[in-house]
Amino acid sequence: CVPMATDIVAQLADSLAKTGVEEGELSYKGQGRKLDDAQSVEEIVKEIQDFEGLQALRLEGNTIGVEAAQAIAKALETKSEFKCCYWSDMFTGRLRSEIPPALNSLGDALMLAGARLTVLDLSDNAFGPDGVKGIENLLKSTACYTLQELRLNNCGMGIGGGKILAASLSQCHKKSSAEGAPLSLKVFVAGRNRLENDGATALAQAFQLMGSLEEVHMPQNGINHPGVTALATAMQHNTGLRILNLNDNTFTEKGAIAMAQALKHLRSIQVINFGDCLVRPAGAIAIAESVSEGLPILKELNLSFGEITEEAALAVAQAVKDKDQLEKLDLNGNCLGEDGCKALKDSMEGMNMGELLGSLSDDEGEPEDDDEDDDEDEEEYDDEVDEEELEEEEEEEEEEESSGVKLSTPASAPRPPDVSSFLSFPSPDKLLKLGSKRALLIEQQVDVSDAAKTAEAFLKIASVYKEENNDVKNAVLDSIDALLKKAFATPSFQGYNFVSSLLVLLGLLKSEDKVKPVLVVPGHLHTLEHVVRQDYFPKENVAVLEAFMSR
Repeated sequence: CVPMATDIVAQLADSLAKTGVEEGELSYKGQGRKLDDAQSVEEIVKEIQDFEGLQALRLEGNTIGVEAAQAIAKALETKSEFKCCYWSDMFTGRLRSEIPPALNSLGDALMLAGARLTVLDLSDNAFGPDGVKGIENLLKSTACYTLQELRLNNCGMGIGGGKILAASLSQCHKKSSAEGAPLSLKVFVAGRNRLENDGATALAQAFQLMGSLEEVHMPQNGINHPGVTALATAMQHNTGLRILNLNDNTFTEKGAIAMAQALKHLRSIQVINFGDCLVRPAGAIAIAESVSEGLPILKELNLSFGEITEEAALAVAQAVKDKDQLEKLDLNGNCLGEDGCKALKDSMEGMNMGELLGSLSDDEGEPEDDDEDDDEDEEEYDDEVDEEELEEEEEEEEEEESSGVKLSTPASAPRPPDVSSFLSFPSPDKLLKLGSKRALLIEQQVDVSDAAKTAEAFLKIASVYKEENNDVKNAVLDSIDALLKKAFATPSFQGYNFVSSLLVLLGLLKSEDKVKPVLVVPGHLHTLEHVVRQDYFPKENVAVLEAFMSR
């Protein structure tokens, strides 16, 4: 008989997982095992016990309960040569409350064993601030004095988790320094953690103490200029930094100018990713100046989607002129206009670097001139991009900002489109005018921890869907995907409440609170059909929707 294609794929995945095994390493990577209790891990425990000189354990891509973790931990207690924890994505489907005790028992075992860790990878475990508490003791212990790589990508740490992490790293640095071997972390990864300004600022202090970082990856954290400025200050003390990735945070000019200052101290830097960071023309020009003055071994510079205009983009191109190791310059999605794109390509080709310039296919076109309300626009936009802070804080900020000295912006700054006006009175045209960052802007405007508000926003965006207009259709689906991906990835988000709010608003379910159903349009149904087929949409919620929709 012919084996099923899925079996072949599974075997292939299995053999690939096995081939990646390093010396001294035991790997159960990607086996999709559901390990709940001591019995389920008997075989793993035995293999750990029998493995002389175990240095690394890969558990990623399985799901481990508290009791299973305790049994594995027990087996690790004698492994004094242990160095590398590859433990990303190992709590899928677990309750948040199960994760800290599981991590605590594993951490205690490593401390007891006298292990000296070099790698701790817990990415893609949605453990929130409490999960960070689960590794707090480990991070402060002698087991982590030797840590070189800390990977906590996409863990939902939030501001609280960021602060606990920063305090633990600072403490570890202090204690290890007292013993004459200061913690010198080289790689720090914490993208997609909603660290925001306070979390980023706390971590910046720890980075400044260590001064040993070579790679920092903190994309998508809702950090604005105060947090970016704190990170910039810290980076000046990490002179061996090679890779700095802060993609998709909101620098604005203030943050970008602070970052440009920091770059003057970083001669080893090879990769700078400030894409989607809204560096704006003034920020780009400041960065260009630092690039041209230093950074001799720069390989990649990404300033895409930053509202950069032609003049600033040409300054960036000139700045990379003598960078003989440059491999890529990305200025896509800015505001160059057709002539600007041509001028930029010509400039790069004139330096024999044409092939290093990335695509410019998403250019937003030249900004329209409107001098008058320029300063106000700036402020409105700064507030809008700020994560959902309390409105009072926003008002205070506005007062401070308007009394403070505003950096002058070029008269040609584009008028920022308004998300709240789109959500109040949706129209296809308004959605398109939000530009290529619309999904992000909408996602930041909607409070995804509130299932009912998320449902309302969903129906408003979906209402402008047009089957026959591809631009509108894609804009709607991209925005919805981003919104719901973020919602379902937010630990406090209640999927069932979201679905029931949708059903109430669509008039398919009676509600206690006299909610007035919306006028159902084809777009609502088309969009729903799309989302139920997406990976982020939990299967159990699909069933509920289907039951009602088929009536």
